[in-house]
Amino acid sequence: MVDGYTEATEQPKIARVPFSHLSIEVGHFQLKMIADRPDELREEFRRIKPLVDAFTESARIQYGPDARVSTCYLVDDYFQGDDVRGPDQAQDSDSPEPQPDSDPLEHDSTRSTDHNPRRILSRLLTAAEECGLTIDYLARESACAQTPEYVDGIRLDEPIPLADIVAACIVPEPAIDDTGGRPPTAESGWLCNGRRSSLSEPAQAMRTRAYRPPQVYSATNHAIFIDIEMWSKSSDGQTSWSCPFLAAIWHLLRLGMLGYHGAAVVDPQPHVAPWPDRWQDLPAIVRLNPEAEPFAAYKTLSMLPRRYIEIEHAVRVILDHLDLDENVFAQVVAAAATEKIEVSAKVGERLSHLLLDGS
Repeated sequence: MVDGYTEATEQPKIARVPFSHLSIEVGHFQLKMIADRPDELREEFRRIKPLVDAFTESARIQYGPDARVSTCYLVDDYFQGDDVRGPDQAQDSDSPEPQPDSDPLEHDSTRSTDHNPRRILSRLLTAAEECGLTIDYLARESACAQTPEYVDGIRLDEPIPLADIVAACIVPEPAIDDTGGRPPTAESGWLCNGRRSSLSEPAQAMRTRAYRPPQVYSATNHAIFIDIEMWSKSSDGQTSWSCPFLAAIWHLLRLGMLGYHGAAVVDPQPHVAPWPDRWQDLPAIVRLNPEAEPFAAYKTLSMLPRRYIEIEHAVRVILDHLDLDENVFAQVVAAAATEKIEVSAKVGERLSHLLLDGS
């Protein structure tokens, strides 16, 4: 084949990804709670454990006694100091170099020792173990923005700009009767599920116009209009990704719906003790349980505090507006077909949630 030429019928090669039947997210807690309120953490895990058992048994009823179920936990590390500044800014060049036998955290006043990975992860996993809850995979929220790439277990220098890749897949609602008064989604970072009200349009001099309410194109009788901020930019051009947008990427990773140059975006790495001092030194996803079923799954279940209901609503809207790689989806469909499982073409329909009482 001549370089640069591709047959029209040639299909790009996509690496096979193993799938579980169900991926269960076992809660989501603020780092402050993990660090300062271990009793509350154990209480949450104690009530989550029987729920995980119940949904695992439900999966066996649906898919058979050999149903594959994996559990995961997403660490809320995105706004921790070293991940926001980036690896080149994690320590001030004027800061004193730590001595070989000293704790590097003592020499970095910009990073909180309370939220140090060693302390947080030790408390989190100890609490889960005490409650009999097995966490198969540990993931970093910041890796949903930029994820390290591994080849044969070796970490490469250049991370994958995952959030930028997903942002490029967004297809906003058609701008019917658009006046041009509001920047497009790609510029503003805002996405809605219909047409905004007339209040979002610029006023025109010497003209009185009646108010027009927002319109949701998919609504039947009455509408629930939502306008979502997916990212914002600082004065120096740095992008800050919103919680709903990162959560949408998290779900896509769990569903095996993201690829990069023909390979899976994330390759769970085995846990190597001890835990590092910086969150960014962790792999995107750590395999805690060597016997765990695959990380990606045909369906996901997220057990979350009730306060996340608005975020998960926004996640569904974002997922409904993504034009994802058809070849990656075809691989998911093909894998499911070998087990006589039908996978919905709508990504949002593969998500389920259990909202827990409390904040």
